[in-house]
Amino acid sequence: MSRISIILMGLALFFILGSAKPHFLLIDPNIIIIDRLEIEILGNSTVGQYNCSNSLAYRDTIFLNSNTKNSLKSEISMNNFECGNRIMNKDVKSTVKATKFPKSTVTITNIKPFGTNYKCSLNFRITDKTLSYQNMILKTTKKSLEGVVAVNFSDIELEPPTKMGGLIKVKDEFVIHFNLYKQ
Repeated sequence: MSRISIILMGLALFFILGSAKPHFLLIDPNIIIIDRLEIEILGNSTVGQYNCSNSLAYRDTIFLNSNTKNSLKSEISMNNFECGNRIMNKDVKSTVKATKFPKSTVTITNIKPFGTNYKCSLNFRITDKTLSYQNMILKTTKKSLEGVVAVNFSDIELEPPTKMGGLIKVKDEFVIHFNLYKQ
């Protein structure tokens, strides 16, 4: 009899303390927890496409519909971009002047629901230039919030790389793809 009483008291405590609540009841739709940031640079050259990426552990919380913090800010090491081979990695670092400007900054503010997605303001500081975008769409996927911006090297006063006496040229326009991975 005492064994049954102990089991019943244990179950009662389990339910009272909330440990038995299903996790889906604890999710607040006005809170988004980010646990990783990835930036991809996609572009074209006279010999094909290129894709350079930088992924970093980044933990932050977005509070929607609240006066509480509704922004994200992260520094990105320009030396950590991976393009698939050593020569391209070196070219990217040289092009973005990673020795002089080793870090870029991404700031996303004013995040608001927009249908099934979100709208935000984005400031991306690369070298000593800041690119600003208002009403940028962050598309919602099951795993992340994704944003895309089109940029020209000339927008940030950089020269697209060339090789072999100009035989291989990187085109002026490229795309920056932001992924904010949700927990």
